[in-house]
Amino acid sequence: MRPPARLDLVLASTSRYRRELLARLAPAFRAIAPAVDETPRPGEAPAALALRLAEAKARAVAAQCPGALVVGSDQVAELDGRALGKPGTPEAAKAQLAASSGRGVRFHTAVCLVDARREPWACARELDATDVVFRTLDAGEIERYVAAERPLDCAGSFKAEGLGISLFERIDSRDPTALIGLPLIALARLLRTAGAALP
Repeated sequence: MRPPARLDLVLASTSRYRRELLARLAPAFRAIAPAVDETPRPGEAPAALALRLAEAKARAVAAQCPGALVVGSDQVAELDGRALGKPGTPEAAKAQLAASSGRGVRFHTAVCLVDARREPWACARELDATDVVFRTLDAGEIERYVAAERPLDCAGSFKAEGLGISLFERIDSRDPTALIGLPLIALARLLRTAGAALP
């Protein structure tokens, strides 16, 4: 059995990656873009940023959806203690990959479930850490990869579910879905706690 049809589940994101992942757990849900400022606070650690933004997104959308369960998620890549944002341009993607070449990058993926079915809202959060070790990449490999997959909307400048997997030496993870953007093992646990029937 999947979550009951009467469950009003809302994804606080319009990311197609997160929509595809959530569809593995839920037969039906709505997706609403959260209006959240994602600017890091001074001195904010990458893991803390991911948790704060996941909760902020869920709460922003829950305010529009009384009676719903709202899922918020955020991912922050960390290299040398600094957050790597989404590159936005091919040049920035190439620079990120060059900086990551031969090194390890940690991906903090947070998920938050806000239960707006009652007052006060219940809010539960979890954080997954995935360590990615890149191969030593030459300029040609980086150029070809960015041209082929254009990972401009992805933290770390790759798509692990696509050709990006060829960039790595290894991935150390408790949950392979976390690296794609939504940690389903943690989310399933949160949904079960909230009363959803999974599986």
